Amino acid sequence: MNLVKLQQTLIAAARLRAPDDRVPLAFEKRITTLIAARAVADRWALWTQGLWRAALSCAAIAVISGVWFLSTRETPNPNDLSQDFETTLLASVDQADVSQ
Repeated sequence: MNLVKLQQTLIAAARLRAPDDRVPLAFEKRITTLIAARAVADRWALWTQGLWRAALSCAAIAVISGVWFLSTRETPNPNDLSQDFETTLLASVDQADVSQ
């Protein structure tokens, strides 16, 4: 926002009309002082605030996904690991006997 241009526009609009009793004394100066004193938006603060909001929503999605994954997980096979290992090793021996 161009404050100088805004100030000039306000002053020009005020000068078009004659002073009236309804307008308080030094109203123009108070308004221009308020416009000049208005704080400029900090872009880094806005950027940081947006990133924190995105981080919080990503964390919420991760938690929801984790809960969903854990709730739909199948129970592990109760077979003994040694039995699975032995079956895997002997499968190649059994296939060699069948092919001859």
